[in-house]
Formats: sequence, C-alpha cells, structure tokens
Amino acid sequence: MADETETRLLAIFRALSGADRHALQAYAEFLAVRGETGAGYAGTRELQPEPRPDGESVVMAIKRLTRSYPMLDRRKLMGHTSQLMAEHALQGRAAGEVIDALEVVFERHYRETVQRET
Repeated sequence: MADETETRLLAIFRALSGADRHALQAYAEFLAVRGETGAGYAGTRELQPEPRPDGESVVMAIKRLTRSYPMLDRRKLMGHTSQLMAEHALQGRAAGEVIDALEVVFERHYRETVQRET
C-alpha cells in the first residue's frame, strides 16, 4: 500500500508547476515536523521559502509568501499583511521595507505554528 501511495504522490508532484512543488514540499515538511514521527525530522531541514526575485512588488511578495507557507492560517495573517500593505499604498513606505517586514511576519507565524503543533 505504501508503494502505491508513494507512486501516486510522486506522480502528483511531477505534474505540478515549480511553485506548487515548492508549496507541497513546504507543507509536507511542516506535517513531518509537527507529526508524532517528526521529532527526528524537526532538526534536519528548515523551511526554505521561495527566493525573493528582484523588483518584486508587495502584492507579489504576499503571493510568494502565501505559496511558501501554505500551512499557515491566512486569517491570522490578514491583519498584519493588510496593515503593511496599507503602509505601502497609503503612506508611501518603501516596497523593500514592507516586503522585509512581511517575510518576518510569515516566518514568525510559521515558528509559532510549529511550536504550537509539536
């Protein structure tokens, strides 16, 4: 049975786009860390979000981070991301600064989620 499941999962993985493959891998690693068998796995790999492209907009950064952290509850991130987006759009805060702050917010929520689940 495990061989069939692994074969099916590999077929699905191969059919995905690069970004979706990254999201699936990130989610699988999250599950491995929080699961009962994850104790030995937790220290072996850190989540590696998609790299930040040059000239990225704030909206694209939010989309990239959402793909990189598919296990996070978006509702819990809404307040922070909305505030930072408003600072950029309405107050003129530089995109690079806002993206830096967004990366910190997503990373912090990820760490809190992993800690809560383990």
